[in-house]
Amino acid sequence: MTAIEQTEAVRPRGTRLPRRARRNQLLGAAQEVFVAQGYHAAAMDDIAERAGVSKPVLYQHFPGKLDLYLALLDQHCEALIQSVRSALASTTDNKQRVRATMDAYFAYVEDDGGAFRLVFESDLTNEPAVRERVDKVTNECAEAICDVIAEDTGLSRAESMLLASGMGGLAQVVARSWLHSDRSVPREQAVQLLTSLAWRGIAGFPLHGTDQQHH
Repeated sequence: MTAIEQTEAVRPRGTRLPRRARRNQLLGAAQEVFVAQGYHAAAMDDIAERAGVSKPVLYQHFPGKLDLYLALLDQHCEALIQSVRSALASTTDNKQRVRATMDAYFAYVEDDGGAFRLVFESDLTNEPAVRERVDKVTNECAEAICDVIAEDTGLSRAESMLLASGMGGLAQVVARSWLHSDRSVPREQAVQLLTSLAWRGIAGFPLHGTDQQHH
């Protein structure tokens, strides 16, 4: 269940909720407001109203707007990291691994809640705490991809990390470009095109200990 779905499930006014449920409700409301308005234009009044609570209740859980934003970032950065790790672990077939990883990024940007905008299209990237989280998700996704490349190819860690950063960056940028387009190319076809591009590149590196390419 997404944060927004949790909000819808617990939104009725005047209801006393367990602390965790209330926190999820507030995060869901904050996500809606931040995605729609951006950080700078969003107001705590708007978030409290969206959640159906008073401002004092909101401040009991989150001392300020930045605290709310960072809590959302922590949640949604971790979601992408886990999705990429799951994609890489879903098969031992390397071409299918590439496809699953590309699809993980497409699924992430296509999520109805628009959380990816907080991570990759934030209007607060000059804030060190935000930049740290954005860098973390980029680096940890690349590290996960790097682990597979280093194990399979025998390339050095540094070389594998460069390739992994390229693949992660390619997936993120293309997925966002696709989302903002008219989507005349269906998602499955877009993922397949990107998989073909990435696979033709990474398959050029021999498997570790053999003279054969990735198969």
